[in-house]
Amino acid sequence: MTATTADQGRKPPAATTGGGHPQRWLILGVICLAQLTVLLDNTVLSVAIPSLTTELDASTADIQWMINAYSLVQSGLLLTAGNAADRYGRRRMLLTGLALFGIGSLAAGLAQSSAQLIAARAGMGVGGALLMTTTLAVVVQVFDDTERVKAIALWSTVSSLGFAAGPLLGGFVLDHFWWGAIFLINIPVALIGLVAVAALVPESKHKQGDRPDLAGAVLSTIGMTAVVYAIISGPEHGWTSGPVLASAALGAVVLAAFALWELHTPYPMLDMHFFRNQRFVGAVAGAILVAFGMTGSLFLLTQHLQFVLGYGPLDAGLRTAPLALTVVVLNLTGVGARLLPRLGTPGTIATGMALVAAGLAAIAVLGGAHGYGGMLLGLVVMGAGVALSMPAMANAIMSAIPPEKAGVGAGINGTLAEFGNGLGVAVLGAVLNSRFAALVTVSAASLPAALAAADGPAERARISDAFASGLETSQLVGAAAVLAGGLLAAALLRRAERADAAPATA
Repeated sequence: MTATTADQGRKPPAATTGGGHPQRWLILGVICLAQLTVLLDNTVLSVAIPSLTTELDASTADIQWMINAYSLVQSGLLLTAGNAADRYGRRRMLLTGLALFGIGSLAAGLAQSSAQLIAARAGMGVGGALLMTTTLAVVVQVFDDTERVKAIALWSTVSSLGFAAGPLLGGFVLDHFWWGAIFLINIPVALIGLVAVAALVPESKHKQGDRPDLAGAVLSTIGMTAVVYAIISGPEHGWTSGPVLASAALGAVVLAAFALWELHTPYPMLDMHFFRNQRFVGAVAGAILVAFGMTGSLFLLTQHLQFVLGYGPLDAGLRTAPLALTVVVLNLTGVGARLLPRLGTPGTIATGMALVAAGLAAIAVLGGAHGYGGMLLGLVVMGAGVALSMPAMANAIMSAIPPEKAGVGAGINGTLAEFGNGLGVAVLGAVLNSRFAALVTVSAASLPAALAAADGPAERARISDAFASGLETSQLVGAAAVLAGGLLAAALLRRAERADAAPATA
């Protein structure tokens, strides 16, 4: 190993002071391209379900596993992937992630059976976990404090682009090619990424003689996978069903064992003492709740657009795009990065999450009375809130963790998003179902089934009104949770700043 490489192993590359790495913006572009590919694969498959059902003779259970294998493997490995990036090199793990993702995409595109496609999607999830953690860790390494917030905002923008563009890209590809093409288009992106990362991204890793925490890696992977599986399968099988309760209990027990192990092992993959840092805890609370509100509300919104207002899937997807576009425009223009020094991190997070809550409330109140026009205002306000709060919270999490643990910090950030996403769908979906059941007595398990079984137009109208009322109630619950989370996160962060400032003042 050369002296330069050894130095980079002990500390961030030369590039974290005095403006950062000289090619930092080009590196960010490469990273965002890789990140976008991973995020597109979270949504692009949904539009291919009819084709997969016909051409691979896939059952409903097969389709669920095609979708869930990717997210389960990815979420279960996030902490382990982040720790591996810190230990063995973020550039090396980024290259490995791109290679695995490309190979998995090739296998998925050429799959001849449901089992082959599910296995390929699981392999893509391994690559996705490495990419999700290493991309944010590299951003932290190559940008200094003066530009890091803007860089993280642009990195966050890719999530919104992935959400908005996935169904649209998938629909376009399926109109012109066979279903396998939605995976094969990842291969040239992965190849370009491999060349660009090898040429541009500097290596950085943490080398202090730490031994690999194999037990921690196994426990975190099993625990996270079990919890995420329970969250994913709860709406389908019922929250009190045996498999869901068993999976949730297994996840809780294993994650508790993981926490105990990390507290006592001399070389933990996740230092549990991070949770004594009020800045870290405040950012964690905010990150979970903004993901909770945003994902849960969009889960409800797509149902409102399709079941209540009568839009098709593609039209419904297009009508949720203003949220993502607002995030993209505000982050590309650097609005959040300019406001952060003026408002401070607590003020920026509180303002952003208050806007998210206001947008949710507007969708709930105006969406029913004024149709899509009322929703549009709420979507734009929500987008403004997300553009302000999410980069500030990601920066707060990464700033509270030592630079040599940047990969673990990125893994924590991704894990929190997964938890928030799953909880949003689970909790707000449960509120919707309970409110709907309280207003009308139906035996059907879904709104379309209830409408099909209704006796006449009057009963169908009553069922639709009850569903719309349930949507309104659940969105207002989400708004209250997001607002409370924003205030809590801001208070904890403000207290942490005062505690940090006290010794300096003394």
